Amino acid sequence: MRVLVTGGGGFVGSNLVHVFRHGHGAEVIAPGHETVDLTDGALVARCVAATRPDAIVHAAIWNDPGMLRTDRRRAWREYVGTTRNVVDAANAAGARVVLISTDWVFDGTQGPAAEHEPPSPVNPYGFLKAASELVVTQRAARGTVARIAAVQGVHRARRQTPREQDAGFGYLVASLVDALRAGRRFTVWDGEGLNRLATPTLASDAAELVWRGLERDIDGVLHCCGGEHVNRVTLARRAVDAFELDGELLDVGPAPDDVLAAGGVAAGTIPCDTRLDAAATAAALDVSPPDLDGALARLRAEMESQAPCPA
Repeated sequence: MRVLVTGGGGFVGSNLVHVFRHGHGAEVIAPGHETVDLTDGALVARCVAATRPDAIVHAAIWNDPGMLRTDRRRAWREYVGTTRNVVDAANAAGARVVLISTDWVFDGTQGPAAEHEPPSPVNPYGFLKAASELVVTQRAARGTVARIAAVQGVHRARRQTPREQDAGFGYLVASLVDALRAGRRFTVWDGEGLNRLATPTLASDAAELVWRGLERDIDGVLHCCGGEHVNRVTLARRAVDAFELDGELLDVGPAPDDVLAAGGVAAGTIPCDTRLDAAATAAALDVSPPDLDGALARLRAEMESQAPCPA
């Protein structure tokens, strides 16, 4: 299978590239932004026509929460506009398009949210992803929305995680492990204004589920996530056990005020409970959702053997 992956140099995208290429022998095309500007519809169309992929997995995002709020025109172009360009190019080529979406399309009151649950985002990122989902479900001839959640893992294109912790779950385990292995204390944030409940997902597990959806040529919404719901503190403590770390170095405390205010993300705009129900996805893909302990064991193996794999 030939797959074009947008955002292949990012955290999730680099895991998609790695799993597709090295796990399944796919021919992967992953042009960087400097090569293909996804906001240029004509350029995207030429790229897809020239490479003739069987599928396009659209994982590229503009990862700047503050600017998503203040530069709304660019935010719309970078999310909804690029998704439209990718879908139109995929339609012209007869290719399936898969949008990598997020549990943050929900407001935190529906958890666990099933695949058919209507989105109700409360912040710009969730709104833009929900709007992009509509482009795929309403415009794509062969379209799939793959929601992922609370993503953990290694960045295949670089060794260092871009941040230690944020209002969501992303990078939490890898950052905690790095700190405790170095003998440093690590405070897991908990309290108001944070995403406190979710369904943690190993990035490479999510990529495997996306691949299975491609193999089965499945339309609609998939929840490509883990199989266990936990809060932030439980995830941290389970990670300490899985990596055999010193739990005495683990603290729990509130997030700093400047973190909640950073980038214009005010308290109350972060969905508290973004648990995803993946029962319909498991049935459609004929799999059991990955359990948390197994995912943490695989993450440990990835962290201990990882070498950068530039997309």
